[in-house]
Amino acid sequence: MTIKNVVVAGGGVLGSQIAFQSAFTDFNVTVYGRSEYSLKRAKERLQPYVAIYNDFYDDGQKADSVIEKIRFTADLEKAVKDADLIIEAIPESLAAKESFYRELSSVAPKETIFATNSSTFIPSQFVDYVSQPERLLAIHFANQIWANNTAEIMGHAGTNAQYMDDLVQFAKDIRMVPFRLNKEQHGYLLNSLLVPFLEAGQKLWADEVADPQTIDKAWMIATGAPMGPFAILDVIGLNTPYNLALAQAKDNPIEEKIAALLKERIDQNEMGLATQKGFYEYPKPAYQNPDFLK
Repeated sequence: MTIKNVVVAGGGVLGSQIAFQSAFTDFNVTVYGRSEYSLKRAKERLQPYVAIYNDFYDDGQKADSVIEKIRFTADLEKAVKDADLIIEAIPESLAAKESFYRELSSVAPKETIFATNSSTFIPSQFVDYVSQPERLLAIHFANQIWANNTAEIMGHAGTNAQYMDDLVQFAKDIRMVPFRLNKEQHGYLLNSLLVPFLEAGQKLWADEVADPQTIDKAWMIATGAPMGPFAILDVIGLNTPYNLALAQAKDNPIEEKIAALLKERIDQNEMGLATQKGFYEYPKPAYQNPDFLK
C-alpha cells in the first residue's frame, strides 16, 4: 500500500519528533492526544524544531510551515478516519497500551497499519488487543530523529511481510535509514547495545568509583566517541532511566542507589537537555568544550 496519511498517537518527546519529521517530508500528519492539555504540550514541543530543521537541512526553510499543516485532535475516531499508518508513541505502560489498542481497533479502518514506537515492549505483547494482528508491527526511532536517523522495523510471528516492506519504504521516505529485524527483540538493536552501556556508567557513579564527568571523559578520550553515558542520559532525559532503575531496585542495592541519585536530580528539575540542566548545563555543555578532553 501507499502510505500518505499518518497518525501519531502521543505528542511526547519522540511522538512530536516523528510527527514533525513526517510532516516535513510531505506526509499528511495528525497528532492524537488524550486531552486538550496534552495537545497543547505537543504543540509546544514542536515549536523548537522549526529552527533546528532550518539549520540542519539544506531545504530546512520548509520547516517554517510544518506545524500549521499538522492536525491535532483528542477524538481518536476522527484522528484515524483516513489513516494509512498509525504510529503509537504513548507512555511505556502495558495497561495504557492495551486500552489504546482495544479502542483503536474499534475505530480504525481495516486497511490501516498499526506500528508501535515502544522501546520496551514487542509487537507480540499487543496481538490480543488488535483486530488485525497481521497489520501490527514496530518502528523504533532514536531521539533527535533528524540527526540520528535510524528506523528499526520489527514484526511478530504473524505480521504480514508486505507491511514490513511498506514500513521500510515509509522510513526511507521520511529520510530514515531502515533496519529490518529478523525476529522480535526487546530493545531492538540500538537499545540492546545502549542500555547496558548506560547501566555500566551509572553503576560506576553510584558505587562512587568516579563522578559522571570523569566517566564520560574517560570514555570519550579512549574511544573517540562524541559523548559519554551521562551526556547521553541528558539527551534521553532522566525519567526513563529512573523508572528502569526503580523497577530493578528490589533486593538490588546498587540499582536502589542509582534510582535515588537520579530522583535527587529529577526533584531539582535537572532532567537533562529538556530542562537545560542535567549532568551538564545547556546549551553549551562542558563535554563540547575542547578543553574537556585535556
